[in-house]
Order: sequence, then structure tokens, then C-alpha cells
Amino acid sequence: MPLIKVNDLVKEYTVIKKGKGLKGALKSLLHKEKEILRAVNHISFSIQHGEIVGYIGPNGAGKSTTVKMLSGILSPTSGEILIDGLSPQKDRKRVVQNLGVVFGQRSQLNWDLRLGESFELLKRIYRIDDRQYQENLAMMDAILEIHKFIHTPVRQLSLGQRMRGDLAAAMLHSPQVLFLDEPTIGLDVDGKQAIRKFVKEINRLKQTTVILTTHDLGDIQELCSRLIIISEGTIVEDGSLSDLIDRIAPYRILHVELYEEAELPIHPLAEKIRQDGTAAVYRFDKKKVTAAQLIEDLSCFCKMKDFRLEEARIEDIIRAAYHKKEKLEGV
Repeated sequence: MPLIKVNDLVKEYTVIKKGKGLKGALKSLLHKEKEILRAVNHISFSIQHGEIVGYIGPNGAGKSTTVKMLSGILSPTSGEILIDGLSPQKDRKRVVQNLGVVFGQRSQLNWDLRLGESFELLKRIYRIDDRQYQENLAMMDAILEIHKFIHTPVRQLSLGQRMRGDLAAAMLHSPQVLFLDEPTIGLDVDGKQAIRKFVKEINRLKQTTVILTTHDLGDIQELCSRLIIISEGTIVEDGSLSDLIDRIAPYRILHVELYEEAELPIHPLAEKIRQDGTAAVYRFDKKKVTAAQLIEDLSCFCKMKDFRLEEARIEDIIRAAYHKKEKLEGV
């Protein structure tokens, strides 16, 4: 059984349409015109225990709405969510005991307390026994080095320190599932690396299942074994990054530089895009021919000085996936 199962999930909001100008505003007061906006549109997926899943998409795609429904903050309009067999809406108290949540722009730490005092407060809220609390705090310290600022008031923490404190706080009660919503937003290189190290270690040591929403390509490359891509409330891709690359951009580019000017041939399994003097460019499908074979075949005709392989850029691949729904609707 999957740890998380989402079936035909829908979330709709009712908004009041307002007319333009004073006349339109007065008209809206007397005759309210309502409009239904669907933020999440019949999505289904399942996540196994121990997976690190990137749940990504453009702004307004429905990512945060989905996470809020998964964590029980919002109720779906229709559909079903089960986390370890329980509904976050019907069994909220039991489910929350098994969840950790970190929102990049909001903190669960008490602004007026020292960081360590915030941890003590959460210990009592979650009723964590002393032994588990000390063990988890020691593990968090080993990964995040929170001892360096544990006696500092939360309001005086830097953004990077506060994020590390939030991550530790989210894991104090040993949840099976950790939701991370833009955890590296606004952080410098060192701060981002500390967060990524934490996610890897907590997954390795405790087999914690992680659902990550992010716009940071570094997070996706380093952490996510699987991507669920959502656009306009609908899932458009679900699979590994390598599978996504193979499906959307199976082509590679080979740049060749010769010692002296010579006409390079047309290859039966590659497209010769251009040649300018001693420089030539080929485009090839890596499923049909390897780069090594193509280079070997071309080197039979002339002596190569240098060559360079160019992979499809991840940002272009993900952007193409974002717009997949638009392309399908335009067909």
C-alpha cells in the first residue's frame, strides 16, 4: 500500500466578480456575480514510503493548494486523500502526528522565544517523550548545527538559521511525511546546501517521505527521485527527471572542431545542423546512436581537434512540461 494516496482530487473557490469603476462596484454590491475557480482539477497520484518527490509547476498551478489539502489545512471540494490509510480532514489529529510541514515564508517557531524554548514548546504540544526528543534533537544538531544558535531568540535569527530551526522543529516528533514548500527560497548558496543535506540525511537515516515544492532547479537535481509536474491544476507529467528528459528532449548536440578545414559528411543517424570552416554541429537522438559512436564515425573522415557535448537544459525541459497542457488543448 502506498503511504500517500490521492484520488480524483478537486479544489474549487467561489469568487465575487467586481465591475470596473464606481458604477461597477455599486452594481456588484446589489447584484453579486459569482464565479467558480478550480485550483486543483481531478488529480490522482500515490507516493511510496521513503520517496523524495518534487511537486512542481508555475506560479498559480495549484501546488500550495494541494499541499494544504494533504496536510489537512484545507478541505477538498471532492476526491479523496489518504495518508497511511487516514484522511487528513476526517482524522486530522491522528494524521498531523505523522506529518512535518515547513513553509518557506512562514514559521512555526515562536517569535518571542529562544530557539531552544520553541523546541521545548513543540515537545509538549506533540507530547514527545524525553528520550525521543533528546535523540531527535541530537540528530538534527549533527545535520544542521543548530547548537550554534539554539539560545538565540527566534526574531534575531538570520533567514538561513530560521529555516534550519524550522526544519528541526518539523522533525522533532519523528513524522513519516515531511512537506517542504519552497524551503530554499531567499537563501544563499551555503544555506541552500545545508537544507539539501538535511533532506538527504533525514531520508537516508529515517526513510522519511518528502514532498517538495520548489522553483529551484538545484533542489530538483540534487534531491528529487521523482517529479510530479502540475499546470493549471492538472498533472501533466509524473516520473523521474531522466524519464522526463528522454520523453521531452531525447536529443543531444555534438560540437566538433577540426585541425583543418574539411567537409564533414552527413551521418545516417544524426542531423548536420551547420558547418563553418573547421567547426561543425550535429544533432542526434541518443536512443538511436551514442555520442561515442558518432564521434568514431566522423573521425574516420577527418582528424578532430576537439569536441563538446551539449545536453538539453533542465529548465527548458521543465518549461516545456509546464506548457504541455496548453499544447494538448490547442490540438
